[in-house]
Amino acid sequence: MNSVSAPKIPLDAFDSSRCSVPYPWPVAGRWRADDTALLAIDMQKDFLDPRGYFASLGESLEHTRRSVAPARDALAAARALGLTVVHTREGHRRDLSDLNDCKRLRAARAGAAIGSPGPLGRLLVRDEEGWDFIDEMRPLDGRPVVDKCGNGAFYATDLEQILRSRGIRHLLLLGVTTDVCVSSTMREANDRGFDCLLLEDCCGVARPDLHQGVLNSLEREGGIFVAYADRRALFEQYLSATAG
Repeated sequence: MNSVSAPKIPLDAFDSSRCSVPYPWPVAGRWRADDTALLAIDMQKDFLDPRGYFASLGESLEHTRRSVAPARDALAAARALGLTVVHTREGHRRDLSDLNDCKRLRAARAGAAIGSPGPLGRLLVRDEEGWDFIDEMRPLDGRPVVDKCGNGAFYATDLEQILRSRGIRHLLLLGVTTDVCVSSTMREANDRGFDCLLLEDCCGVARPDLHQGVLNSLEREGGIFVAYADRRALFEQYLSATAG
């Protein structure tokens, strides 16, 4: 997809409900560019580069990296459609004053103490190279970036204010990792009344079974938190209309 030259198409043209599980999304039936945002969660070097924090924990990047190309495509589609795009970025203040003891001790026990030196600078610390976005998922100049110190993107941030001020009611979620920061943000958004769709092929995690476990949980009770879909199925009318 070409995020620059692709024409804008009214979102009412999408039949989104046919592709989402376990219920037709959105619940209200229609979604538009002016009330829908794409939330790109933590697409940073610390989670996606073999020299970063996540790899320092001994975790595999195979599944997380497989999310990059689909996420890049979804980001291009969202931009072409004129959706609000918000990027989140996890990291701590340089003096670690926003790092709670539980998180500090767990990371240290796992062998990747937050703030310790690594190939991309201090692990999970703001303004270090590892804290930066990967090239494929960089925000455009002037677009909102939410810096967070917790797993959920609503905790101790102004994300909700950013969304409410723009009249956002629907969220498309993508990022890493499916079972931690994406899942935490998804639940926070649900509790705040946002109607969310998880773009599951645009999310990654340490192991495929953890990813599938999150999807399985979303199917309980008729879809207790959000619905999920493949980004190609969601954007297929857009893709076909702009092909060639």
